[in-house]
Amino acid sequence: MIKNLVSTYLKGIAMGAADVVPGVSGGTIAFITGIYTLLLESIRRITPSLFSLWRRKGFKAVWQHINGTFLCVLLAGILSSIAGLAKGISWMLANHPIPLWSFFFGLIIASALHIAKQLPAPKITLRTVLAALIGIGFAYWITVANPLQLTASPLTVFLSGAIAICAMILPGISGSFILLLLGMYSPILDAVHQGQWDMLGLLALGAIVGLLSFSHLLSWLLERFYAVTLAFLTGLMLGTLGKIWPWKHTLTWRTNSSGEQVPLMQDNLLPGAYEAIVGHPAQVGLAVIAMITGFVLVLLLERFSPKQD
Repeated sequence: MIKNLVSTYLKGIAMGAADVVPGVSGGTIAFITGIYTLLLESIRRITPSLFSLWRRKGFKAVWQHINGTFLCVLLAGILSSIAGLAKGISWMLANHPIPLWSFFFGLIIASALHIAKQLPAPKITLRTVLAALIGIGFAYWITVANPLQLTASPLTVFLSGAIAICAMILPGISGSFILLLLGMYSPILDAVHQGQWDMLGLLALGAIVGLLSFSHLLSWLLERFYAVTLAFLTGLMLGTLGKIWPWKHTLTWRTNSSGEQVPLMQDNLLPGAYEAIVGHPAQVGLAVIAMITGFVLVLLLERFSPKQD
């Protein structure tokens, strides 16, 4: 029992670390660690029918029905990771971006291969190929889309929370990046910094509604169209590789909640062009080592994690 709790907590830490990086999703980590199906099913069980179950069998039955211990321990790992690793990863993004992006680049490639291997035979069909191509196109479109400039009204804050949380449980898509595209990233960070609890409450309400709704849809898709859904998810992950390409030239900047200038729109470059245009070493050797490390980490997680149901 204790071993399972510790394992779940560590997986939550890994999910939280991934969610801190724009362009990388905690859903990716959930899938490769073998808890994606359990996580979706646990969230899907949170419905109004729980009140009836509570009246008939009590709180313990409700807790067991939604896998409450699993969800709480996982959430504790995610939150503690975000709180403990956010500064470190932000520092890496600012000071050593090439090895960090390279690590996640290798991790995403191995993760996409991992998901593709879950496809039932025959793995390559017209439907799965089309689904993968749609996933690649959709993810690529998201990564190159120009950010919107939405006004932080109650409706846009609510919808932003609903959309961003859906992205966070999809392998390959970052919820924070979705907020950035919607033009709501800075307003939300400012709300956190200034303690605007009314806006944060609306965001949380939208996230709850979006999470409960989308988990039902995703569970239904995996149950009815398992191969096509997995192919689409594989495409999503492959389509985001451009976002986490290590060698980038920043075209435009934005100001974060701390008043610092951080990249907004970036152009991908080959290592040689990066050195010529940006004027910094490409660190190709270090990048290759970091990519291999990320790739091998997924293989180790795949080997020692339970299979997806």
